[in-house]
Amino acid sequence: MITWLEFEKPVAELDKRITELRSAAAGDEVDIGTELERLETKSADLLASTYKALTPWQKTQVARHPKRPHFLDYVEHAFDEFIPLGGDRLYGEDEAILGGFAKLDGRKVMLIGHEKGNDTESRLRHNFGMGKPEGYRKAIRLMEMASRFGLPVVTLVDTSGAFPGVEAEERGQAEAIARSTEACLALDVPMVSVIVGEGGSGGAVALASAERVLMLEHAVYSVISPEGCASILWRTADKAPDAAEAMRITAQQLKKLGVIDRIVKEPVGGAHRNPEKAAQALGKAISEELDALSDVAPDELCRLREERFLLLGE
Repeated sequence: MITWLEFEKPVAELDKRITELRSAAAGDEVDIGTELERLETKSADLLASTYKALTPWQKTQVARHPKRPHFLDYVEHAFDEFIPLGGDRLYGEDEAILGGFAKLDGRKVMLIGHEKGNDTESRLRHNFGMGKPEGYRKAIRLMEMASRFGLPVVTLVDTSGAFPGVEAEERGQAEAIARSTEACLALDVPMVSVIVGEGGSGGAVALASAERVLMLEHAVYSVISPEGCASILWRTADKAPDAAEAMRITAQQLKKLGVIDRIVKEPVGGAHRNPEKAAQALGKAISEELDALSDVAPDELCRLREERFLLLGE
């Protein structure tokens, strides 16, 4: 069952009419084929035109859609032989950030990413994708392991931000995020990062400081959530749509600014409408980027990362 967003209501109403027409004609000999085809075409066209003209705030809603695919969905549909690795060897396991060995088109990689969960129980277990210090320290451990084995690193970023709780601060959240960012920049193997949903604040940057940064078409990437920005600037979260527009958080805006390198197309109506197709497109894009980086020398990889971040804002 589709969960409709507010701006999708005209499409939802059309789909409701289609369902009612099918139901009313069930068992009758009345030919509704022509009318049904007309309505279905109109619905598909309306959905496509709606998603071609999304505002930054609407894209934020799509990026947060409860049915949008997350890390484990991409593991299932785009990668093979995933072997999860747990724990940071210092404190414990953090299920908001998952990682392990995987294969992509026959190539061995170290795969790391945020997992938000897909129902109440799993969302609580994965802490809604908000990593704690032990999660980022696990990511560091896995990146160092990838370097030892000469494996490229692939990260799938999808978090509203790192966990802001007191216990996380007590265990050194800021230091863990900084160390994870440092580990990305110092890698001597290729690294490709993809913003697949929300890319929020330092919690995202800690896994996205790569030489190649991609974004799904309707993902968002920002230093703070639109609601957080609006609360600071206007003292009300009601201004979130204005904040989203001002912050330049969409893949299309960030590509123009040079913050990201490539936009990966999503199925019409967003990745949540066809997770398998979205995962296949993602896997293909990552493979192409890794192919391009496969012959780059380790010192050149570090230089590319340094250069890409120093040039931001020019």
